[in-house]
Amino acid sequence: MADKVREAMQRIAKNIPKGSMPSGPSGGGSGAAAAAGKAVTALGAAGALSYGAYNSIFSVEGGHRAVMFNRLTGMKSTLYGEGLNFNIPWFETPYVYDIRTRPCNLQTLSGSKDLQMVTIGVRVLHKPDPNKLVWIYQHLGKNYDERILPSLMNECAKAVVARYNANELLTKRDLVSADIKAELVRRAGLFNVKLEDVAITHLSFSPEYARAVERKQVAQQDAERAKYIVIGAQQEKQTIITKAKGEAESATLIGLSVKKNPGFMSLRRIDAARDIAGIVSTSGNKIYLNADSLLLNLLGDADDKFEKSIKKPGKWL
Repeated sequence: MADKVREAMQRIAKNIPKGSMPSGPSGGGSGAAAAAGKAVTALGAAGALSYGAYNSIFSVEGGHRAVMFNRLTGMKSTLYGEGLNFNIPWFETPYVYDIRTRPCNLQTLSGSKDLQMVTIGVRVLHKPDPNKLVWIYQHLGKNYDERILPSLMNECAKAVVARYNANELLTKRDLVSADIKAELVRRAGLFNVKLEDVAITHLSFSPEYARAVERKQVAQQDAERAKYIVIGAQQEKQTIITKAKGEAESATLIGLSVKKNPGFMSLRRIDAARDIAGIVSTSGNKIYLNADSLLLNLLGDADDKFEKSIKKPGKWL
């Protein structure tokens, strides 16, 4: 721009006659006016040339495409790729689209098949169809994603969530995501928008449902605990029954042994006396009790009295 202005000034200087300053006042005024007119014309031409050169080219960056609007014919069907491109100044205006994949996130509240309120978050990776940019500009404009994606994602997510129960939304999450993706791809294709990926980023239920699930889990744990308590009580009952049977059988055997051989009680008395003597000998306390009470009188007549008692009728049947 500066070089062109400098060249214009140089041409103006060349057009001024050297040493031709008129002697008369009228001649000098007309020459100055002519020189000024030529200077203005040259500056205007230089400015117009600079404006045309600057606005006749535009650059398209990597990952972008451009469409052209002509003031006379409308939208042109030609797509302009990456690099330097040319257009007619003022008559044509380029519009550049980013065709790289971009994310779009949406969180919506929906109802499941069993009427549970679910908050679901969906992330979509999308991009425009590069071959349909002219149609997209004519019908949707530059902000096509803001116009269609939020409503499509909201509608498709609610339609798919309504097909599943609350439990299925957790256990069949991959199927839910696949159904949402299929529905979104179909609907977005009607607007010439391509979807690269659809994923569920967030899934939560209402506080009431969460509390109900927690109470259910607690009830199941209590039921399991009660079941184990019942099993333990049954085992303890069986143990007590077995122990009682063993004691009854032991008493029966002892009675039979005593009836057949009275010396069995003497042997048991000796064993008991030995145990008691061991305890008393290791104790630091003084004991003042009858030897018969402690079963220590092994030489007395306690055994004779016991033998006489078991020989009486009605004893040890």
